[in-house]
Formats: sequence, structure tokens, C-alpha cells
Amino acid sequence: MPETKISQHTAILLEHARKCGIQEDALLQAIRTGKVEAFQPAQNGHFDYAELFSYAQEHEEDLEKAAQEGYRITFNTRNGLKIWLEEAFRLSSESDFTVGEGVIENLFLQEEQLDKLKMTLAVNWTIAEITLDDQGYKLKLTLRGLKS
Repeated sequence: MPETKISQHTAILLEHARKCGIQEDALLQAIRTGKVEAFQPAQNGHFDYAELFSYAQEHEEDLEKAAQEGYRITFNTRNGLKIWLEEAFRLSSESDFTVGEGVIENLFLQEEQLDKLKMTLAVNWTIAEITLDDQGYKLKLTLRGLKS
């Protein structure tokens, strides 16, 4: 089965909606009906859902499938990946991991989170190091092709 690819921005919007308490059934209903008002609890200065549906349609993003089955981000910027990690895993870049030039380090995830990251991470980033300890999986993510 081909994977569902969506933009980094769309992925961040979906994860932010979940973080703001929009339940899966309500999220799917909003996607199916195209009602942007359903995203009101997630709407704020940084997250604007006004163009979610038109962008997805224009770029042939299958939002319903992405929300139900998961997705692969087409391209991650450093800052976008940082924001996605914060939204998807309820982490803080100020205390939970370190962001450098082309690298994200000291990221601790549980197995389920690691599986989601592996499925979602754009191909321009790679998991360069992974170790397991009592806190979970410690990861170092690097921009593909970057010499560390």
C-alpha cells in the first residue's frame, strides 16, 4: 500500500489539533465535511486552519487517510521538524531535546513514538544514532548528507 504523503505544514496542523484535544472521531468528521470551524479549539496566532482544505485539495493530500493511517512528511525543515516533534509528542525544544544546525539531539522517545517518527520523518532527515536506556530511546536526527 503506498504511503500517504503530506506537507510539513499540514502534518503540524493535524498534530496541533490532536494536542488541543480534538478527538479522532471529531477530527475525521471535520475532514470529511470540510468544516474548518471544527478546528476552532486549535486556532490561534501560530496555527491557522483557514486554508487547510484548499491546500490539501490543490496538492492532492488525502487528509482522511493521513489522519486515520498515518503519513510521511514530504520535506522537513529544521524548525518545522522541531515544531512537529513538539506538537506530535508534547515535548519542548527548550527542555526535552536540543536543536542545532542540521541536527536534533538528546531526543528521548518511547517505542510507540519512535515507530511514529520512523513512519513520518521526511526522507531528507535520518535517524543517525539510537540507543536504549531507562528513559527510553535516545535519538540523534541529522539532515541527510550532513557530516557529523
